[in-house]
Amino acid sequence: MTPAPLAARLGIPSGPLFFPVTAYGPDGSVDLETYRLHVRGGVEAGAAAVFACCGTGEFHALTPEEFEACVRVAVEAADGRVPVVAGAGYGTGLAVRWAALAERAGADGLLAMPPYLVRAGQAGLVRHYRELAAATALPVIVYQRDNALFTPESVVELARTEGIIGLKDGHGDLDHMQRIVSAVRTEDPGGFLYFNGLPTAEQTQLAYRALGITLYSSAVFCFVPEIALACHRALHTGDRGTVDRLLDGFYRPFVELRDQGRGYAVSLVKAGVRLRGLDVGEVRPPLDEPAGDHVKQLAQLIERGLALIEEAK
Repeated sequence: MTPAPLAARLGIPSGPLFFPVTAYGPDGSVDLETYRLHVRGGVEAGAAAVFACCGTGEFHALTPEEFEACVRVAVEAADGRVPVVAGAGYGTGLAVRWAALAERAGADGLLAMPPYLVRAGQAGLVRHYRELAAATALPVIVYQRDNALFTPESVVELARTEGIIGLKDGHGDLDHMQRIVSAVRTEDPGGFLYFNGLPTAEQTQLAYRALGITLYSSAVFCFVPEIALACHRALHTGDRGTVDRLLDGFYRPFVELRDQGRGYAVSLVKAGVRLRGLDVGEVRPPLDEPAGDHVKQLAQLIERGLALIEEAK
């Protein structure tokens, strides 16, 4: 049976969206077998999709050969059970090349990262993503953050572009997102998807749900899927008591810890995966490892979060 199109598969929020870390061996090279275990474990735990080699997966640090190998392993590990979306980025020409590599590796779609370095106008940004979408058979999700921020009118243009199926928001301006959602709904009603892409998205997901945005990325799922799944279920069923307990007892303290170091949105998550027993190695430069005391605090937070979900049973 042919799988449903990516937009249809993602449109049903059956679980958190899993952004696996990329595993490295002791010599710093990509460890594909450990990565396979990590991805397979996430799929079996209940992820709704795998977003391979994206922000948490250190897209910026991978060579084209490593990228293609990791995406292929993610596709193999998912084994058709959930879709696999791969990162693509830099300038237009390179983004098209990453898209070709992802397509060759068997990915189901692309998460288009912001263009490298430059701050472009709206017309240039729209052209960049339209050219990427035109160059690949893979559906594209545009990632709004940093130097890729869109007016509502630009998002309407993107939503009308064949091959672009959604917008992931990593900016966090809820008033602006409401304007975007309203403009697209008015000008191009259809199945355009929206994702909460803020770091530790659970922290803001109650607010995003009020805008009708139910899809979100979960870095926490990488190292404590039990907590991420409990939060997802509570959000989906309207169990506000459980959501509040997890926010107060785990997510808010985790965000406060994450904010104590640059790059902790990746390196602290990777430390968490190691704490749970899977040696995925350290981050690559220019990121660096979290301080030892912060790792100890993370271990305590994990225990606290797991105790909270046990108490709720």
